[in-house]
Amino acid sequence: MNLEKILAISGKPGLYALKLQTRTGFVAESMIDGKKITVGLRSNVSLLSEISIYTIEKEKPLAEVMRAIATKEDNGPAPSHKEDNATLVTYFKEILPNYDEDRVYVSDIKKVLNWYNMLQARGLVSKEAPVAKAKEEVVAEEITAEEAK
Repeated sequence: MNLEKILAISGKPGLYALKLQTRTGFVAESMIDGKKITVGLRSNVSLLSEISIYTIEKEKPLAEVMRAIATKEDNGPAPSHKEDNATLVTYFKEILPNYDEDRVYVSDIKKVLNWYNMLQARGLVSKEAPVAKAKEEVVAEEITAEEAK
């Protein structure tokens, strides 16, 4: 699951896919209706790959939480974010038993489940961990790219 180019834009519903960077901001495509919008540099934008959930020990990256949901649901949809709060908290404790209940609010749980269901509907979630490239492979690719120039 690659969350590198998936955005949450403050004040806008849903998630957006980063399409193009411009001099004054970037162009993003809504994952809800497919409309493209321009977003200025002053907008409050979060990359999903940079978001973490507080746990008692440390922070857990959102990608790992999404992977845990995908594993529990066998890559199927999670419960709706519109369920009652007690149900959502119970479900989230099953996914991430050590999450920090003082710093992770029900609104955060609703966002995570809503985002998961949006990504799952587009086939962008999986229970497999991304395969990390060996450092030697990355260096070899960089050298090949430099030689091609």
